[in-house]
Amino acid sequence: MSCLIGLRKSAGLPKSREPMSEPIRLLHFADLHVGMENYGRLDPTTGTSSRVRDFLDRLDEVIEYALEHEADLVIFAGDAFKNRDPKPTQQREFARRIKRLADSIPILLLVGNHDMPGMVAKANSLDIFRALDVPGVIVGYKPEGRVIETRRGPVFLAWMPYPMRNRLMSREEHQGKSIEELEIALRETVSVIVRNFAKEADGYEMPRVLAGHFSVAEAEFGSERSVMLGRDVAIFTSVLADPRWDYIALGHIHKHQSLNQDGYPPVVYSGSLERIDFGEEVEEKGFCWVELARTETRWSFVPVASRSFLTVRVDVRETQDPTAAVLAKLEGLPLADAVVRVQVKLRAEQEAALREREVEAVLDQAAHFSIIREVESEARSRLGGLAPETLSPLELVERYFQSRDVEEDRLSALLTKAEGLLREETGPSR
Repeated sequence: MSCLIGLRKSAGLPKSREPMSEPIRLLHFADLHVGMENYGRLDPTTGTSSRVRDFLDRLDEVIEYALEHEADLVIFAGDAFKNRDPKPTQQREFARRIKRLADSIPILLLVGNHDMPGMVAKANSLDIFRALDVPGVIVGYKPEGRVIETRRGPVFLAWMPYPMRNRLMSREEHQGKSIEELEIALRETVSVIVRNFAKEADGYEMPRVLAGHFSVAEAEFGSERSVMLGRDVAIFTSVLADPRWDYIALGHIHKHQSLNQDGYPPVVYSGSLERIDFGEEVEEKGFCWVELARTETRWSFVPVASRSFLTVRVDVRETQDPTAAVLAKLEGLPLADAVVRVQVKLRAEQEAALREREVEAVLDQAAHFSIIREVESEARSRLGGLAPETLSPLELVERYFQSRDVEEDRLSALLTKAEGLLREETGPSR
């Protein structure tokens, strides 16, 4: 099926249209990060990490859903790869999938911070689609607004790629300003761009969508902090929650969330498609399916089969057989094909009693596993679990003598002597 797309500058189109009887079907996803290899194993048949395959499999899920449900427009809200210089194999696998999608459905590829080079003159990791003029693919490398023709009607689509200060503000204009002043200036620059897009969108009766790859001040951050590149400038929700829009499709923050639940329009981070680390262990991953209509947009979150992450915590300090306690804790857990970490809290003298090979045999069904020993230090054990820094020197001496089972009469005499020595060492109290 050929792709139904018309990319025309908004100024050349009529300002009103007959309302569509059927909503436009929009699929919104973001933060793919192909190239993440942590917790993976080398696949000898492809020469790549098994985790790279995870991220590509999630993209396959998105594409299958879009084609099966006859999406009219797809928005990818940025960060296609782990870094700005993806490996050729990763670029090829991503391009194959985007081409398959774009053959039937127009797609916006928004440039995120992981896609964007540090220097203005350099190409971003998505520029190849623009250079080859791939039909059906729009590369959102600069702020822009267009009317997109889809099979169920037109959409006014505006987009804001990741805001880089050296791309949006002249050096001369802000020379000598502090970092804080520059961040405020960049936030205001982006806010002005977004407000101007809303004014432009107001001239059209068709559904209106804004796509962006940036932080929103009120959003809840997750593990993306560990992979963000450079300083981050956050836009306020009040700038986005403009009723002249029908849907705000955001990328950059990995945790799926809606920021305008009590108002219109929906301001939504679709979240990332695959878990990056244990900081995202309990987060559901997926994309957003949107039924787009002027002032009546509805949307839902669609989960994907992301790799399961599982933390198992076992305290064996009071057990005779630490290995048996760990194995009992693992019994019945969904370990198969999961990324698992087992955190074992034990005493120093128990370390040799933990037979890791027996535990590893049970964990072998996992996609990746690690066993982390949290050994209680002897000093902390003597202190009854208290942190040494919370006790005075005299209290530390007392705890030491108590751990040595010194009799009360002798303990009192020793503490008196210790107190005198401490006074001599530190001088009179003030």
